[in-house]
Amino acid sequence: MAPAPASIRRETELLAEIESHLALAVDRASLAPNLRESVRYALLGGGKRLRPILTLVCAEVAGGRRDGVLDAAAAVEMVHAFSLVHDDLPALDNDSLRRGRPTLHVAHGEAMAILAGDALLSLAFETAARSPRHSDRLVAELASATTAMITGQVYDTLGGFEADQSNESRLLSVHRNKTGALIRAACRMGAVGVSAPESTVDLLSRWGEVVGLMFQVVDDLIDETQTAEHAGKAVGKDRAAGKLTWPAVHGVDATRREIERLADAAREVADPLGADAAPLLEITELLANRTR
Repeated sequence: MAPAPASIRRETELLAEIESHLALAVDRASLAPNLRESVRYALLGGGKRLRPILTLVCAEVAGGRRDGVLDAAAAVEMVHAFSLVHDDLPALDNDSLRRGRPTLHVAHGEAMAILAGDALLSLAFETAARSPRHSDRLVAELASATTAMITGQVYDTLGGFEADQSNESRLLSVHRNKTGALIRAACRMGAVGVSAPESTVDLLSRWGEVVGLMFQVVDDLIDETQTAEHAGKAVGKDRAAGKLTWPAVHGVDATRREIERLADAAREVADPLGADAAPLLEITELLANRTR
């Protein structure tokens, strides 16, 4: 049998490191047994692990070692997991399916889902604070992104826009906060955690901002065009609820063109890195063409 391509071997290696560190972070926390079970259900139940992968990859692109940012990577994923648990609750998106299985409030009850989400958020900052270098700045980066993410969720579910703000502008406000802020922070934290020059932090920040927006535009397209069985989560609910999505505002064809434009922009941002940008270009292609 031929060996797996290098890119697949590398992804498998990164995922193994992330899963191991997430499990370690939960194991070393002081939690009630039923809370620990719920936190593990929410955090260790699979997923793309995009955000922690970005943290590790950006650390290496910035010239550092990824083992120095494992705590930062785990912390980013904990915030993401917290957001999914709370987003799925009946008071918000009221979803019953996540990653192909029942959401946490369906499996363990609404009260436990609220508390497990709370625990994931506090564990995220506890874990980020364990980082061997620049822990104070990493905590600040994560806190700022988390606040932006929550702001985006408010825009998405409760509104609060300026009265004269166009739908296009409102859509960008949702996507850049709710999804983009944490992806951008994941990239920044990888560079910050290995003491990269500010010019490198800024470049990876700009790349993460473009990719973060592209990720959500692709998500909107998946919600519009894929089945729940394929996507592993409920689809079509945003349009049914009258939420702002890229296809709803711009149409499906324009959404596909925007994905291509953002992919080109991400490549352009990464171009000054030369050969070192190869991992970023590979991730750009994967995210632009994903279907789940």
